[in-house]
Amino acid sequence: MAPPATAVADALASPARPRDSRANIDIMAPTKGVQWPYFLALGAAVLGVLQALVVLLYQTYVGLGVAGYQQPVFWGLYIVTFVFWIGIGHAGTLISAILFLFRAKWRNAVNRGAEALTVFAVITAALFPILHLGRIWKLYYLIPYPNQRSLWVNFKSPLLWDVFAISTYASISVVFFYIGLIPDIAIARDRATGVKKAIYTVLALGWQGTGPQWKAHSRSVLHLSGLATPLVLSVHSVVSWDFAMSIVPGWHATIFAPYFVAGAVFGGFAMVINIMIPVRRIFRLERYLTDYHFENMSRFILLTSTICGYAYAAEYFIAWYSGVEFEQSSFWLRAFGPYWLSTWCMITFNVIFPQLLWIKRLRTNLPFLFGLCFFINLGMWFERYVIIITSLSREYITGSWGLYVISPVELSVLAGSFCWFSMWFLLFLKVFPVIAITEVKELEIHARDHGGAH
Repeated sequence: MAPPATAVADALASPARPRDSRANIDIMAPTKGVQWPYFLALGAAVLGVLQALVVLLYQTYVGLGVAGYQQPVFWGLYIVTFVFWIGIGHAGTLISAILFLFRAKWRNAVNRGAEALTVFAVITAALFPILHLGRIWKLYYLIPYPNQRSLWVNFKSPLLWDVFAISTYASISVVFFYIGLIPDIAIARDRATGVKKAIYTVLALGWQGTGPQWKAHSRSVLHLSGLATPLVLSVHSVVSWDFAMSIVPGWHATIFAPYFVAGAVFGGFAMVINIMIPVRRIFRLERYLTDYHFENMSRFILLTSTICGYAYAAEYFIAWYSGVEFEQSSFWLRAFGPYWLSTWCMITFNVIFPQLLWIKRLRTNLPFLFGLCFFINLGMWFERYVIIITSLSREYITGSWGLYVISPVELSVLAGSFCWFSMWFLLFLKVFPVIAITEVKELEIHARDHGGAH
């Protein structure tokens, strides 16, 4: 007797695909489909970049004079914004590398977004030394390479220090970001079709999740974490020495390296919160980005805000205690001179407002946190503005004093830098998961086996 046709068909059919996990479904959801609000946001970002590009073409044709550069201030808004964006990138390295070495499990849900933020912030920062050159077609003069003209770079130039700092930090950040993405790219590959599947297949580097692969991956992340950890301290220290190695009043201080590093972590965490709160709300990721994560980041903000407040006070104390008239005048003019508003905004936003985080319920109040972190980022930009502009505009000789006024060209480029950063982050949201799926699953397994989520 012949078997029923349906039984034969069932036997020949491929085995049913196992049911997808909830983490895969939830975290991969933002990469599927595109709605009109996303196109609107991406279009606005691209338009912002295009307007900045037009302005930069005009500046390149006319000269840096249109960028507000005038005696005695020749480090203007471009250098201010360069230092700001380099600082923003530090939170990703701290969350991904240092907290990984300390086995802080709460980092697993926020490290991917912070790593992406780091890469895009460093890419944005790298543009500003180039813009500051004026003759941007001479960019290759910054790179030490053998040439027939016997020209060599000036290693005493802070601009060259920045080139080495940015290139080193960018290289490690990109590699660290990509290595962490590989298991999640494989998850995306297994669920994609057509061209996307082909792209993910290439990027996944043959990942199958075998034991030897996981072992190699874990070792790579550990070694890269150890390599990236010194960069949190060294990169912004090098940037701070752009100023501290000079004899300009208000700059020549040994406190600058730890001061800049603390400020970078402070502003970086604020930017992570500013980005992750809307991502959590829009893509319904409340199950993975919990109040617990935002409370821990708030504690870091409170700590680094206190360090920044101490650094501000130490600067004024040392200026007074030194008895050096130029230093005393420089800091007096910061607080009560033509740039007094910038100084008091810096102190208010970076020191006074964050002290509200001593109140526990405010550390998990997301609307409050979003507003506070917006003002912190504004305050950190003002900090760099105060350090650079006030010192350069009032040096030793009163006859060379001047007043720096931001030009519309600089404001256009500043707005364009935020659009440039936003454009890359929006594209990232639609290509890769914003939360590390494999690391979230690790926490879920730990919670199931040991009865605790963290």
